[in-house]
This record gives sequence, structure tokens and C-alpha cells, in this order.
Amino acid sequence: MKQNGTSSSILLDDQVEEKGDQHHFASLETPMREDAFRLDDELKIELIGEHFKSIMEILGLDLNDDSLKGTPARVAKMYVKEVFSGLNPVNKPAVTLFDNKYRYNQMLVEKDITVFSNCEHHFVPIFGRAHVAYISSGKVIGLSKLNRIVQYFSKRPQVQERLTVQIANELRQVLDTEDIAVLIDARHMCVCMRGVEDHASTTITSYYGGKFQKEETRSEFLRYLNL
Repeated sequence: MKQNGTSSSILLDDQVEEKGDQHHFASLETPMREDAFRLDDELKIELIGEHFKSIMEILGLDLNDDSLKGTPARVAKMYVKEVFSGLNPVNKPAVTLFDNKYRYNQMLVEKDITVFSNCEHHFVPIFGRAHVAYISSGKVIGLSKLNRIVQYFSKRPQVQERLTVQIANELRQVLDTEDIAVLIDARHMCVCMRGVEDHASTTITSYYGGKFQKEETRSEFLRYLNL
């Protein structure tokens, strides 16, 4: 079904129950508690480190070993400051827009943006490439900001469908245009390293809004991606 211009198959029923590998979610927003930011980063790191130490001990690992004793603190800092830093809105990239003085009225495509995220079902990596495009409604955005927007929404526990739409919605709002396209082609470690253990497959999700819903415009975008 189509939702807000997206061609991705997404179930938005608030009553949908998540089960195992089913990639259903109840909201386009990342599920967060109301008190998610009650703790500062340093306290989060301390608490996560303590809990991760317990996990390692339950697994039978010897944390007295020189190679392992610093792991809980390293993992905690990585979670808060790096791989899940997109959960904190203070890390949202500031965006500066510029007047489209050149009157450029064709699509702008930024392709092969690196995506590193983590599956919210198993907390293992998702990695691949994002391709985004827009047609200016009078403003343009610095190219690096397109990359940073992708990175910001990637750095949180995700499902690829939600990630695709979150990036598209942010671009719609920032650029004040419906003429947005987002395509993500990614590999999921929850498929590669567990369960079916399929090492070759990738997952593609897409969003086409405004003019990109027209076959001619969408086909032009896909030609630039060699798809």
C-alpha cells in the first residue's frame, strides 16, 4: 500500500503486534519512552556498562582477561556516543538552506551514501547504501547535509522500512517539497549470521513522493543508480 507517497509496503496499524522477524511497526517515529532523556549520557554509559558486564559474565566470559575487562565500558560508550547516537535529538544535524539562484529545476541525486544501522529485533548490524534525490522548490541544501540526515536516522535501532520513510519525511520538511525520492539497498546481519543464514540477499526499500511518483521521473532517478 502507499503511505505519504511511499512505495514501501508498510503496516501502520497501531494494533499490530511485533513478532520475531516480522518487520511491522506501529509508528513512523522510533519507539521511545517519555523519560528517554532523563539520564545524561555519562550515566547511561555507566549503567549500560554494568548491564553488559553482567551479560558477559552470564555467557561465561572471564572479565579478568586483559582483552575482555574493558569491553563493557567500550560497548557502552559505543552505544551511546556512536551507533545509537541518533536516538538523541541533540545530535540531529543542523541544516542550512540556500536560495536556488541558478534556477536549477531538475532532480539532484546524492547516491551511494553509506548506511550503518542496527536491527531493532536482534541488535545486529544493517549496512548498505542509500540514494536520495529531490527537485528544488526554491531552496537547496548543502550536499553533506544529505549524508548527515541519512546517518542521523541510521544511528538508532531500526527497521529498514521505517528508516526509509524517516529520511524522506525529514527531507520533505527541510526542503519544503514533496518531490523526494529515497532508496536503500542494505544487507541485514540478522539474515546473514542467524536464522536462514543467507549471505547473498539484500533488502531494497523505496519512497517516491510528488513528481517521483510519475513513471518518467522515477525511471530517470533509477537510471542514475544503474537500476
